[in-house]
Amino acid sequence: MSVLRSKSPSPRLLSLFTALIISSSNALLSLTLRPQWYMPLVVFAITFIITYSLYYYTLQRFIYRKIKLIYKFIYHTKATKKEEFFYENLLPRKSIEEVSDDVQKWALQKRNEIATLQANEQFRKEFLMNLAHELRTPIFTVQGYIDTLLGGAIDDPDVNKKFLNNASKGTERLVRLVDDLGEISKLESGRIPLVQESFVIQDLIKDVYEELTLRAKEKNIHLQFKKGTERPLAVYADKQKIKQVLVNLVENSIKYGHDNGTVIAGSYIVDDKHVYTEISDDGPGIGEEHISRIFERFYRADRSRSRTIGGTGLGLAIVKHIIEAHGHQVTVRSTLNVGSSFGFTLDRGKE
Repeated sequence: MSVLRSKSPSPRLLSLFTALIISSSNALLSLTLRPQWYMPLVVFAITFIITYSLYYYTLQRFIYRKIKLIYKFIYHTKATKKEEFFYENLLPRKSIEEVSDDVQKWALQKRNEIATLQANEQFRKEFLMNLAHELRTPIFTVQGYIDTLLGGAIDDPDVNKKFLNNASKGTERLVRLVDDLGEISKLESGRIPLVQESFVIQDLIKDVYEELTLRAKEKNIHLQFKKGTERPLAVYADKQKIKQVLVNLVENSIKYGHDNGTVIAGSYIVDDKHVYTEISDDGPGIGEEHISRIFERFYRADRSRSRTIGGTGLGLAIVKHIIEAHGHQVTVRSTLNVGSSFGFTLDRGKE
């Protein structure tokens, strides 16, 4: 009975067991009908050969070959002759239940792949639509000023220089947009190597604050360090790339922050290996429904307000890619009418 309890009997063993039962039954039956001593042996031999051959052929041809076809379809593999001999004669065959489990796992994997492809397709459509919109605005602006100048305004000294300056700003925005797209593409493909070194993260934040002081003064926004985080902390990272991250985060806090507001930077020791840096503001905050998407290219929580402020819509996407290139993640905490905090970890450097 061990054959019946086995989860994966081979076709040969299953056929042998079945043929033995049937042929033994027929031999005993023939003994009751014709009591000659040789008759049960003849019936047993004939029945055994016919039953064994029939069952083995049926199992091998119609069941296990179908199972083999299923596995070929699932895994798209082609075995060599040596591998086929190994699978046929040495490895235990899988039971119908095990095959069913494998098929269910394969179906679930395919459903997940289809869902991912559908999400990527939706993202691609939104990306192309947003890219077209981002390009259209500066292009139409430049085109409008140039057409006006060609229509006669170039001879008007009161407006020609102003229009040329505005057209120049439009082209600058286009250049920034193309540069940012190129930057993201290079980061994604890994074509920009990280030049890592140890440096004090607070010193880098001070440099960023100094560069953005004039912009902050336009809105009377104060750039500060969080109290208790003044102790110099060294990190090991690409200094120029992290500066780009800090510029984007501080610049966003200034652009979207309230007048007379505050931007606060803080750095903390997470453990022996990591330092956490956070840029916080007391601006309008971000709605919870936007949090999961703000690092997507061109995604804007407040589209109308964002376009009047300017920017390419790629700043946070670049931040995300740079931090991920360092093997870490960007975090965000935000509450409407309270403010936002963007943070990231880096490896600790030598102090």
